[in-house]
Amino acid sequence: MRRGTKRKTTHKDKAPKETTQPIEENEQSQSAQGSKDDQGKPAEENYIELNEPPREELSKKVDEEPNKKAAKGRAKKAKTLKPEVEEEYFPDKRNLEDLWQQVFPVGTEWDQLDMVYQYKWNFSNLEDAFEEGGLLYNQKVYLFGCTEPQLVFFQGQGKVTMIPVVVAVVSPFPPSDKIGIKSVQRETEEILPMKQMKMDWVPYIPLENRDSQVERLKSQIFILSCTQRRAGLKHLKLDRVKKFEYCLPYFYLPLQEDEIEQSTVVQILFPIDPKPVFCEFDWELDELEEFTDKLIEEEELSADQKDAFKDFVKEKVREAKKANREAREARRKALEEMSVEVKAAFENMKFYKFYPVSTPDTPDVSGVKAPFINRYYGKAHKVL
Repeated sequence: MRRGTKRKTTHKDKAPKETTQPIEENEQSQSAQGSKDDQGKPAEENYIELNEPPREELSKKVDEEPNKKAAKGRAKKAKTLKPEVEEEYFPDKRNLEDLWQQVFPVGTEWDQLDMVYQYKWNFSNLEDAFEEGGLLYNQKVYLFGCTEPQLVFFQGQGKVTMIPVVVAVVSPFPPSDKIGIKSVQRETEEILPMKQMKMDWVPYIPLENRDSQVERLKSQIFILSCTQRRAGLKHLKLDRVKKFEYCLPYFYLPLQEDEIEQSTVVQILFPIDPKPVFCEFDWELDELEEFTDKLIEEEELSADQKDAFKDFVKEKVREAKKANREAREARRKALEEMSVEVKAAFENMKFYKFYPVSTPDTPDVSGVKAPFINRYYGKAHKVL
């Protein structure tokens, strides 16, 4: 080859230059483009740092979001349950609160029992009597119930209401194990053992001791209970059913045979339509003719029923006098057979008659309280 002659360039020699130049130009263009972007907005890393929280905060947010949702759910749940808790709140029951309800209302007609419990009667006076300083505190007591139909007013309306009454007998032994059965419809009076009418004295267990064994409790409160159930009445004869309605707790007190005040008052329930006549007649103080005329004047009795009413009252008086005579005879006989200990117990025996106390939810019975219990027990020593 001659000196000074240009050397031919092959394809292999040119390749590095051609490939190198575009790369350098591309890098320059990218750097130039990057410089323009740098002028318009921050770099990508700076942009993330300025507008997004750090990764530690993001992880905290992720962890806190379920907790916030759970807390929010709990807050909503508590908010909705708050009024329900208030609605379901019940005050604690008193220890003897159901005492009067456990006592069987002797002599009340079966179809009228629902009328007795239509009101929430309050016998807190009976409960307080068992507290320290009360009439019945630390005493052995026997309780029986009865009902008295009386016209009383409630919420401005007068209505004949079956008022429950509880009689407390303070005695070291049961006052009687017998039941008297007598009514206007029955010609003769029967004195039967309580158990024959499915009745007996059973210990009352206060609410706080309901989980204890009865035999381990030294109960001082005994109630007259009846095991006959209303559902089983349909299997009984009508006369047997009526016997329950004519029952009266029987009692005799021979020690006061000459001093006892025999009741001269009879309860009158004259069955006429549209409304029966309820009243009391005292055969020593009331004159029957005047008594009947007064009822007619007060429109409690129609004039055409006058004679029938008088005959009805006379029959009731005859029955009561006969019962008094029989009671005196029974006392004389019992006195002869009585021991010294029993005599001492009878001397200290007391009768207390409890009516429900007045409350806004029940009729006021303060105006119809009476000491008379029944023809056997006579009058209570105290009415509460």
